[in-house]
Amino acid sequence: MAKVLIVDDDSVTVSLLETLLELDGFEVLVARRGADVIPKMTEDKPDLMMIDYHLTDVEGVEVIREVRAHADFKDIPIVMASGMDMSDAAMAAGANEFLIKPFEPSDLPIIFNRLISG
Repeated sequence: MAKVLIVDDDSVTVSLLETLLELDGFEVLVARRGADVIPKMTEDKPDLMMIDYHLTDVEGVEVIREVRAHADFKDIPIVMASGMDMSDAAMAAGANEFLIKPFEPSDLPIIFNRLISG
């Protein structure tokens, strides 16, 4: 079962994604702040990370840069989401995919499985 780390401070979004992704067979891990990401990844070793652009403590692109700089996680697939088109910033930081909110939740398993399988 693939592990997905959801990094988002919006509890409604997290709850919805958790439910949908678990129904699609993913194990869902959650970090609500950017500062929690590296410790969570070190502990739980996710196969993919989905991160919101705007977090309460830091911009998501900063977290992506931090993840990419970490030897153990430099190759993990990262999907970033935002209500604004921040795709250039997301891709420049090292994201593999960018989604504009609202996106179609049923697309996530397809995107995640493609990225995880390489």
